[in-house]
Amino acid sequence: MNSQRDNSRLLYCDKSVKMPTKFSKFVIDATCKEYVHPWTDSCISATAGLGLHAIQECLRIYTTVYLVTMVMRGKRPTKNEIKKMLMGILQSTAFLSWSTFTFSMFLCSFRRLTGNFNALSVAFLPSFFSSLSAIVIERPSRRTMLCLYVSNIATETLFKMGLWRGYYRSIPYGNVYIFAASMATLLYLYRNSDGNNDAIFRIIKFVASPYEAKNHIQSQIGDRADRRDGQSDRVEHSISKSNILMETLRAYHRLTKWIKSFGKHCRCPHPHSCANFVLGGGSKLFGIGLTVQIGLKLIVQLKTLLRKPYLLKPMIFQKKNIDLAIFLGGFTVIYRFVSCTLRRFNDGDNPIHALPAGLLAGLTFVMFPNNTIALYVMWKSLQLFWNKGIENGTLPKIKGFVIVLYCFSTAVLFHAAMVEPQNLRASYFKFLHSLSGGRLATMNRIPLDQFGLETSKYLEQVLIKTNTTNKLIFSF
Repeated sequence: MNSQRDNSRLLYCDKSVKMPTKFSKFVIDATCKEYVHPWTDSCISATAGLGLHAIQECLRIYTTVYLVTMVMRGKRPTKNEIKKMLMGILQSTAFLSWSTFTFSMFLCSFRRLTGNFNALSVAFLPSFFSSLSAIVIERPSRRTMLCLYVSNIATETLFKMGLWRGYYRSIPYGNVYIFAASMATLLYLYRNSDGNNDAIFRIIKFVASPYEAKNHIQSQIGDRADRRDGQSDRVEHSISKSNILMETLRAYHRLTKWIKSFGKHCRCPHPHSCANFVLGGGSKLFGIGLTVQIGLKLIVQLKTLLRKPYLLKPMIFQKKNIDLAIFLGGFTVIYRFVSCTLRRFNDGDNPIHALPAGLLAGLTFVMFPNNTIALYVMWKSLQLFWNKGIENGTLPKIKGFVIVLYCFSTAVLFHAAMVEPQNLRASYFKFLHSLSGGRLATMNRIPLDQFGLETSKYLEQVLIKTNTTNKLIFSF
């Protein structure tokens, strides 16, 4: 529970250390060899080495991603689909490896143009321009997803940078409030959207309600539900009375029929009773959450269990194993209960009901707080809200905004990785370390200490925290 309390804040900060509030210097006098590539005298050699390693790493990453995606589709791929997958792997590899290659190139180029490094040219500007040159290689359909991903981490990084400097304080349960407000917005958009083609809407449809989308056809849903009821009645009739398991199933069917027989408001779009709608959805999501959390834990701890099988029982019956289940089940129950209550209270249905229902349901996130999820939902709600405004003509369409935001967010992350790594998410630092073959950590931070941020000191702490190293030798 202590780790959950720490995570219930938007970000964690060590307040026992007094942090600097500004750069002590803007310009530092260092050569490319002293800062960018201390392992070689040649800028070209260092850039080529980084690019070649990035190609290998990117091929490994994207081959895995595309193969897993294809397998999860659950059907045999056609020749055209395999060809499309191979082209996608090559294109994504070219995008990410080019971004890595040109980052080093722009670092040395800016140094040669200006004669020195400054607070912007040590990472931010080179990363911005390398991202700009690379994003045009990637498929347009993937650019928004990439933008959301890096913007998520950049938002957390910027917040943490300000927190580290003492500009503001962390808000207890800040990620819970962000999640609740963002989910309320998404649920409102879900109920006002005709297409609902976005992936986040498919998740909402599954978790919150499949019956409240705009233009939902109640009669067809009701007909299908009635047919399923008839089938379940026939199955129930064929169950043997002598079998205990079958008797249990009979009791379950009788219970569900009794719950379905309760009344519902005439404006409620769901079939059967409100009680069935609330309890049925909540129990289903609770079961899914419990299965997922225990299943993932067993997979992660599989090697340990093979050596020590007696740990299986205590591993399964841990109290924290139900956190995800309570969050998912509680979210569904509260959202559906509040929605049905508001329909009864107002004697009608209105998309605005999604706002209070979503806000209250979102508070269950306190059981499973996660910065990544909260910020992703926030950025997704902003994206869809802006798109809705463009459709309605109330907000302008800014050409190239996604590309610029992607480049800015990536530049923030590279700046943090180079100048203040303690404020970068550990998993992203490890990703950059792996992508660069360790060159990210080997780049000399001592010249950057002139900025007054104690960069080299915090780099050593991050290396220990992430179990990475800067004691590497490169041939070029």
